[in-house]
Amino acid sequence: MKASRKIFIILMAAFSSAAIFIACSKDKSDVSAVPPGQQRVSLYLSDDPALFDKVLIDIQSVKVLVDTSSADSLDHRHHDRDCDDGRDTSVIWQDLAIRPGVYDLLTLRNGADTLLAAGNIPQGKIKRIKITLGANNSLVKDSVSYPLHLMRGDSVITLKLYGHEFDEYLTGQLQLWLDFNVGKSIIKVRNGEFYLKPFIRMFIMKATGAIEGKITPWDAYAVVSVYNATDTAYAIPFRDGKFKVRGLAPGSYTVFVNASNGYQDTTITDVTVNAREETELPKIELHK
Repeated sequence: MKASRKIFIILMAAFSSAAIFIACSKDKSDVSAVPPGQQRVSLYLSDDPALFDKVLIDIQSVKVLVDTSSADSLDHRHHDRDCDDGRDTSVIWQDLAIRPGVYDLLTLRNGADTLLAAGNIPQGKIKRIKITLGANNSLVKDSVSYPLHLMRGDSVITLKLYGHEFDEYLTGQLQLWLDFNVGKSIIKVRNGEFYLKPFIRMFIMKATGAIEGKITPWDAYAVVSVYNATDTAYAIPFRDGKFKVRGLAPGSYTVFVNASNGYQDTTITDVTVNAREETELPKIELHK
């Protein structure tokens, strides 16, 4: 009787393990499966910050323009025109799933991001990304809230692509990061009002690298600039002093720490960035 009970327990354990394995395998296959003739697109939103408390952007929809014609059939005119006039049936707009609403861009800095939009679309080259903004845009500076006005025609952000920008990290699955440059996107006019002129740069992880580090003390209110002859990016450390700048093309950079409150600025030169790598700087301690 005891032997039979032992065999029963072993068989049940084996069955449970097999069931868990099958369930996990099914979950993974469900996540990674893409229907035939389609590809899955994921767009991530991140932020290149500026000196505001909050920057609240109302994002209502995201769609992509897909060219489903074969590469061999494309001529230069087909590549260069917008291809969205409805006359070419091989070029179609596809909506992506999105959580519409207000996004605080300043929470998406120092390596943080959020999945903005995703969906299965027909196979082909993605030629445009179109982001539609709502009217509920604002910013907070020095604890005061201000409306963030849209200039005429800027309620729709259209990003032009050439078909090779996405990272195919798995077969049929594409991803791309949209880095919203707040410093370049917000314009303050003479009457003290703020306007939004969206400026977004795109990057993928496999072709770019990052610089990260930690700056103390907190009350230096440091602003980090990472630059070379062709590129400039910014970071504002979190309260613990940590910062990260992503989406940097491989090369050599200078890191400039602009300090306030009586602390001295600091410059670090010849910082090497490699694709797929995060270059960590020694701890930066600022002094008065």
